[in-house]
Amino acid sequence: MNRTKIEWTDYTWNPITGCRHGCKYCYARKIATRFKDAFPNGFEPTFHQERLRDPFSVKKPSKIFTVSMGDMFGEWVPEEWVIPIFQVMGACKQHTFQILTKNPKRINSVVSGDLFSPNIWLGTSVESSSARNRIDELRKVPRFKKFVSFEPLKEEVRPNLTDIDWVIIGAQTNPLVLPDWKWIDRIVYEADINQIPVFVKNNVVDHANARGYQDFPEDVAQNETSPQNLEGE
Repeated sequence: MNRTKIEWTDYTWNPITGCRHGCKYCYARKIATRFKDAFPNGFEPTFHQERLRDPFSVKKPSKIFTVSMGDMFGEWVPEEWVIPIFQVMGACKQHTFQILTKNPKRINSVVSGDLFSPNIWLGTSVESSSARNRIDELRKVPRFKKFVSFEPLKEEVRPNLTDIDWVIIGAQTNPLVLPDWKWIDRIVYEADINQIPVFVKNNVVDHANARGYQDFPEDVAQNETSPQNLEGE
Protein backbone atom coordinates (compact mmCIF):
# COMPACT_ATOMS: atom_id res chain seq x y z
CA MET A 1 0.00 0.00 0.00
CA ASN A 2 1.31 3.42 -0.92
CA ARG A 3 0.06 6.92 -0.32
CA THR A 4 -0.42 8.57 -3.68
CA LYS A 5 -0.58 11.99 -5.31
CA ILE A 6 -3.44 10.87 -7.57
CA GLU A 7 -6.07 13.42 -6.61
CA TRP A 8 -9.15 11.21 -6.67
CA THR A 9 -7.82 8.52 -4.33
CA ASP A 10 -5.79 8.11 -1.14
CA TYR A 11 -3.77 4.93 -1.64
CA THR A 12 -2.68 2.60 -4.41
CA TRP A 13 -2.73 -1.13 -3.75
CA ASN A 14 -1.15 -3.49 -6.25
CA PRO A 15 -1.64 -7.20 -5.51
CA ILE A 16 -1.35 -7.53 -9.31
CA THR A 17 1.23 -5.66 -11.39
CA GLY A 18 1.98 -5.68 -15.09
CA CYS A 19 -0.12 -5.34 -18.21
CA ARG A 20 -0.14 -6.40 -21.87
CA HIS A 21 -2.34 -3.71 -23.41
CA GLY A 22 0.74 -1.97 -24.78
CA CYS A 23 -0.54 1.62 -24.50
CA LYS A 24 2.16 4.03 -25.65
CA TYR A 25 1.25 6.62 -23.00
CA CYS A 26 1.25 4.13 -20.06
CA TYR A 27 2.69 5.73 -16.91
CA ALA A 28 2.73 2.36 -15.08
CA ARG A 29 5.14 0.80 -17.57
CA LYS A 30 7.48 3.76 -17.14
CA ILE A 31 7.43 3.29 -13.37
CA ALA A 32 8.10 -0.45 -13.61
CA THR A 33 10.98 0.19 -16.01
CA ARG A 34 12.49 2.90 -13.83
CA PHE A 35 12.27 1.07 -10.49
CA LYS A 36 13.60 -2.33 -11.44
CA ASP A 37 14.31 -3.40 -7.85
CA ALA A 38 10.63 -2.97 -6.97
CA PHE A 39 9.52 -4.72 -10.18
CA PRO A 40 11.89 -7.68 -10.69
CA ASN A 41 9.51 -9.12 -13.32
CA GLY A 42 9.35 -5.78 -15.12
CA PHE A 43 5.88 -5.15 -16.52
CA GLU A 44 5.05 -8.83 -16.95
CA PRO A 45 1.77 -9.62 -15.13
CA THR A 46 2.57 -10.83 -11.62
CA PHE A 47 0.44 -11.81 -8.61
CA HIS A 48 1.76 -10.60 -5.25
CA GLN A 49 -0.06 -12.79 -2.76
CA GLU A 50 1.94 -11.29 0.12
CA ARG A 51 0.17 -7.95 -0.46
CA LEU A 52 -3.36 -9.28 -0.12
CA ARG A 53 -3.86 -8.25 3.50
CA ASP A 54 -2.40 -4.76 3.12
CA PRO A 55 -5.77 -2.92 3.26
CA PHE A 56 -6.39 -4.28 6.75
CA SER A 57 -3.46 -2.18 7.99
CA VAL A 58 -5.20 1.08 7.02
CA LYS A 59 -7.58 1.97 9.85
CA LYS A 60 -9.10 5.24 8.60
CA PRO A 61 -11.73 4.93 5.89
CA SER A 62 -9.88 5.56 2.64
CA LYS A 63 -10.20 5.49 -1.13
CA ILE A 64 -7.93 2.77 -2.53
CA PHE A 65 -7.07 2.60 -6.24
CA THR A 66 -6.71 -1.15 -6.72
CA VAL A 67 -4.26 -2.52 -9.31
CA SER A 68 -3.09 0.89 -10.50
CA MET A 69 -0.05 -0.84 -12.03
CA GLY A 70 -1.97 -3.26 -14.23
CA ASP A 71 -5.41 -4.35 -15.40
CA MET A 72 -7.22 -6.78 -13.11
CA PHE A 73 -9.56 -7.85 -15.91
CA GLY A 74 -6.99 -8.26 -18.65
CA GLU A 75 -7.46 -11.50 -20.60
CA TRP A 76 -4.11 -12.68 -19.24
CA VAL A 77 -5.15 -12.44 -15.55
CA PRO A 78 -6.30 -15.77 -14.03
CA GLU A 79 -9.53 -15.78 -12.04
CA GLU A 80 -7.52 -17.30 -9.18
CA TRP A 81 -5.77 -13.93 -8.82
CA VAL A 82 -8.95 -11.86 -8.90
CA ILE A 83 -11.22 -13.73 -6.49
CA PRO A 84 -9.07 -13.36 -3.33
CA ILE A 85 -8.67 -9.64 -4.05
CA PHE A 86 -12.46 -9.22 -4.14
CA GLN A 87 -12.78 -11.21 -0.93
CA VAL A 88 -10.39 -8.84 0.84
CA MET A 89 -12.18 -5.77 -0.53
CA GLY A 90 -15.51 -7.11 0.64
CA ALA A 91 -14.10 -7.69 4.12
CA CYS A 92 -12.71 -4.12 4.38
CA LYS A 93 -16.03 -2.33 4.19
CA GLN A 94 -14.70 0.88 5.73
CA HIS A 95 -12.72 1.57 2.54
CA THR A 96 -13.80 2.45 -1.00
CA PHE A 97 -11.95 0.36 -3.58
CA GLN A 98 -11.66 1.89 -7.07
CA ILE A 99 -10.80 -0.43 -9.98
CA LEU A 100 -10.13 0.66 -13.56
CA THR A 101 -10.02 -1.67 -16.54
CA LYS A 102 -9.82 -1.40 -20.30
CA ASN A 103 -11.57 -4.76 -20.56
CA PRO A 104 -14.94 -4.36 -18.77
CA LYS A 105 -16.56 -7.04 -20.93
CA ARG A 106 -14.72 -9.66 -18.84
CA ILE A 107 -16.04 -8.50 -15.47
CA ASN A 108 -19.28 -10.48 -15.48
CA SER A 109 -17.51 -13.71 -16.38
CA VAL A 110 -15.04 -13.37 -13.49
CA VAL A 111 -16.97 -11.66 -10.68
CA SER A 112 -19.91 -13.69 -9.40
CA GLY A 113 -22.79 -12.27 -7.40
CA ASP A 114 -21.44 -13.44 -4.06
CA LEU A 115 -18.41 -11.17 -4.53
CA PHE A 116 -20.55 -8.04 -4.66
CA SER A 117 -19.90 -5.38 -2.04
CA PRO A 118 -21.14 -1.77 -2.22
CA ASN A 119 -17.71 -0.39 -1.30
CA ILE A 120 -16.22 -1.76 -4.56
CA TRP A 121 -16.40 0.61 -7.53
CA LEU A 122 -15.77 -0.71 -11.02
CA GLY A 123 -14.58 1.68 -13.73
CA THR A 124 -13.33 1.75 -17.27
CA SER A 125 -10.85 4.00 -19.05
CA VAL A 126 -11.99 5.79 -22.22
CA GLU A 127 -9.37 7.81 -24.04
CA SER A 128 -10.95 8.06 -27.50
CA SER A 129 -14.23 7.74 -29.37
CA SER A 130 -13.30 4.22 -30.48
CA ALA A 131 -13.23 3.18 -26.80
CA ARG A 132 -16.79 4.34 -26.04
CA ASN A 133 -18.05 0.76 -26.29
CA ARG A 134 -16.29 0.07 -22.99
CA ILE A 135 -18.96 2.18 -21.28
CA ASP A 136 -21.66 -0.02 -22.80
CA GLU A 137 -19.87 -3.13 -21.54
CA LEU A 138 -19.47 -1.61 -18.06
CA ARG A 139 -23.17 -0.77 -17.98
CA LYS A 140 -23.94 -4.51 -18.26
CA VAL A 141 -22.34 -5.13 -14.86
CA PRO A 142 -25.13 -5.31 -12.24
CA ARG A 143 -25.22 -3.81 -8.74
CA PHE A 144 -21.69 -2.35 -8.48
CA LYS A 145 -21.11 1.41 -8.53
CA LYS A 146 -19.70 2.26 -11.94
CA PHE A 147 -17.42 5.07 -13.11
CA VAL A 148 -15.61 6.21 -16.25
CA SER A 149 -12.14 7.74 -16.40
CA PHE A 150 -11.56 9.91 -19.48
CA GLU A 151 -7.83 9.98 -18.88
CA PRO A 152 -5.82 10.59 -20.90
CA LEU A 153 -8.49 12.29 -23.00
CA LYS A 154 -6.89 12.22 -26.45
CA GLU A 155 -9.79 13.23 -28.70
CA GLU A 156 -13.42 14.28 -28.61
CA VAL A 157 -15.70 11.65 -27.08
CA ARG A 158 -19.50 11.89 -27.08
CA PRO A 159 -20.38 9.38 -24.37
CA ASN A 160 -23.64 7.86 -23.26
CA LEU A 161 -23.35 8.16 -19.47
CA THR A 162 -26.69 6.58 -18.57
CA ASP A 163 -26.42 4.51 -15.35
CA ILE A 164 -22.88 5.73 -14.65
CA ASP A 165 -22.20 6.97 -11.11
CA TRP A 166 -19.02 9.01 -11.42
CA VAL A 167 -16.76 10.59 -14.06
CA ILE A 168 -13.04 11.48 -13.98
CA ILE A 169 -11.40 13.68 -16.63
CA GLY A 170 -7.66 14.18 -17.02
CA ALA A 171 -4.81 14.88 -19.43
CA GLN A 172 -1.92 12.73 -20.54
CA THR A 173 1.05 13.28 -18.23
CA ASN A 174 4.80 12.86 -18.60
CA PRO A 175 4.79 14.46 -21.13
CA LEU A 176 1.76 16.64 -20.52
CA VAL A 177 -0.62 16.64 -23.50
CA LEU A 178 -3.67 18.81 -22.86
CA PRO A 179 -7.05 17.96 -24.40
CA ASP A 180 -9.14 20.58 -26.13
CA TRP A 181 -11.29 22.33 -23.51
CA LYS A 182 -14.36 21.74 -25.69
CA TRP A 183 -13.89 17.97 -25.35
CA ILE A 184 -13.89 18.31 -21.58
CA ASP A 185 -16.83 20.66 -21.49
CA ARG A 186 -18.84 18.21 -23.61
CA ILE A 187 -18.29 15.39 -21.11
CA VAL A 188 -19.06 17.66 -18.16
CA TYR A 189 -22.30 18.68 -19.89
CA GLU A 190 -23.33 15.03 -20.42
CA ALA A 191 -22.54 14.29 -16.78
CA ASP A 192 -24.52 17.30 -15.59
CA ILE A 193 -27.68 16.34 -17.45
CA ASN A 194 -27.39 12.83 -15.96
CA GLN A 195 -26.69 14.29 -12.46
CA ILE A 196 -23.34 12.53 -12.26
CA PRO A 197 -20.57 13.94 -10.01
CA VAL A 198 -17.43 14.86 -11.95
CA PHE A 199 -13.80 15.00 -10.88
CA VAL A 200 -11.70 17.15 -13.22
CA LYS A 201 -8.02 16.66 -12.45
CA ASN A 202 -5.75 19.62 -11.74
CA ASN A 203 -3.71 18.97 -14.87
CA VAL A 204 -6.64 20.27 -16.92
CA VAL A 205 -8.83 22.26 -14.53
CA ASP A 206 -7.11 25.59 -15.20
CA HIS A 207 -7.04 24.87 -18.93
CA ALA A 208 -10.65 23.76 -19.31
CA ASN A 209 -13.97 25.50 -19.09
CA ALA A 210 -15.03 22.90 -16.53
CA ARG A 211 -15.67 25.03 -13.45
CA GLY A 212 -13.17 23.13 -11.36
CA TYR A 213 -15.41 20.18 -10.49
CA GLN A 214 -13.76 17.76 -8.06
CA ASP A 215 -16.78 15.89 -6.75
CA PHE A 216 -17.37 12.35 -5.52
CA PRO A 217 -20.47 10.19 -5.11
CA GLU A 218 -22.01 10.68 -1.68
CA ASP A 219 -21.01 7.32 -0.23
CA VAL A 220 -17.26 7.58 -0.83
CA ALA A 221 -14.96 6.76 2.09
CA GLN A 222 -13.56 9.93 3.63
CA ASN A 223 -9.98 10.06 4.89
CA GLU A 224 -9.27 13.33 6.72
CA THR A 225 -5.68 13.31 5.51
CA SER A 226 -6.58 12.62 1.90
CA PRO A 227 -4.02 14.28 -0.44
CA GLN A 228 -6.14 16.75 -2.36
CA ASN A 229 -5.15 19.35 -4.94
CA LEU A 230 -1.90 17.65 -5.86
CA GLU A 231 -0.59 16.74 -9.28
CA GLY A 232 -1.49 13.21 -10.35
CA GLU A 233 1.05 10.50 -11.01
